[in-house]
Amino acid sequence: MAGAAPGPGGRRRLRDDGLRTCTSAEQSKVEDIVQEVYDAYKTNHHSSQYVLQREKHFHYLKRGLRQLTEAYECLDASRPWLCYWILHSLELLDEPIPESVASDVCQFLRRCQSPQGGFGGGPGQHPHLAPTYAAVNALCIIGTEEAFSVIDRKKLLEYLYSLKQPDGSFLMHVGGEVDVRSAYCAASVASLTNIMTPALFAGTAEWIARCQNWEGGIGGVPGMEAHGGYTFCGVAALVILKQEHLLNLRSLLRWVTGRQMRFEGGFQGRCNKLVDGCYSFWQAGLLPLLHRALHARGDPALSMAHWMFDQLALQEYILLCCQCPAGGLLDKPGKSRDFYHTCYCLSGLAIAQHFGSGDLHNEVVLGIPENCLQATHPVYNIAPEKVARAVMHFLQYPVPSLDPASTTE
Repeated sequence: MAGAAPGPGGRRRLRDDGLRTCTSAEQSKVEDIVQEVYDAYKTNHHSSQYVLQREKHFHYLKRGLRQLTEAYECLDASRPWLCYWILHSLELLDEPIPESVASDVCQFLRRCQSPQGGFGGGPGQHPHLAPTYAAVNALCIIGTEEAFSVIDRKKLLEYLYSLKQPDGSFLMHVGGEVDVRSAYCAASVASLTNIMTPALFAGTAEWIARCQNWEGGIGGVPGMEAHGGYTFCGVAALVILKQEHLLNLRSLLRWVTGRQMRFEGGFQGRCNKLVDGCYSFWQAGLLPLLHRALHARGDPALSMAHWMFDQLALQEYILLCCQCPAGGLLDKPGKSRDFYHTCYCLSGLAIAQHFGSGDLHNEVVLGIPENCLQATHPVYNIAPEKVARAVMHFLQYPVPSLDPASTTE
């Protein structure tokens, strides 16, 4: 339930009405662990100062850019993602990236770029929209001429056309699956690099709207269960395409605010699932997008100082339950740290700390002032100034013209 105030008075445990299930037992177990964390904190910290362990996170991230343990072998097809997760975490912490490291990342991502366009999960791998999104975001974070020059825009546009389906959806890769992630990845990279065309996204917004289900959230494809990751991808893609009005925004708002856990303060990804630190971004990141869409409609009930979720409760969950003592962030107490959760816990923390922008900017920071992170763009999840720099850079160049054969579906 949304709006639960932080602290023992505002938290409410699961009531299973006397019917214990595997789901309710797991939920109760998580609540017990979280209660232990909160109790231990209050016992040991009388001043109630919440602290983001910046230095420890920085050293964990810095090591990861240069050397990974063999435990990361399973992510050999996600190497651009590792670049993005680490670089974005560093920019949120306001830690500069050394020029030599930035150049090495550019050269590595150049080797991940496919001759057919797009980026693979590593050098020599087949192109795929997920690592393409990660690579473009990483290069935009670096934001140098060298970084921007890595992207072969004409080949990227050809690759996107090769994935476009007649119903408006996109394949994740040639011969691969269709889901909402691919529409978002395509819209994100196309809008950042100025290769959007009306033909490329014809029917895409309507297809995404069909993925909104009776719950109010968005599933991977039409008819599937609503899910936080897919919902973010669908809404963010529609924001890029300027078609948010195709959704039932009230129903969506009711669904996403209902995913904030009334005891833990963090978010779950789906109804009746456990809290997970990564949804601090995938779910909370939806609220700025919904705020903007409802504001455009002239909704008089909107706050001009706060998002429509409990920002302090989310910050408390991240700061107390998701920080590894050795650096890095995690899903929930008892889980291992990793770069994915580090990126999305910090991204969610930034969303919870910063309301609005420009004259309407309002900071809501739990704990010491040094906890305040840099803001992140709620559509692209990189720094807003990096989005502006990339867009302005690529607007200098026309949309590449393709042979008619390259754009046929």
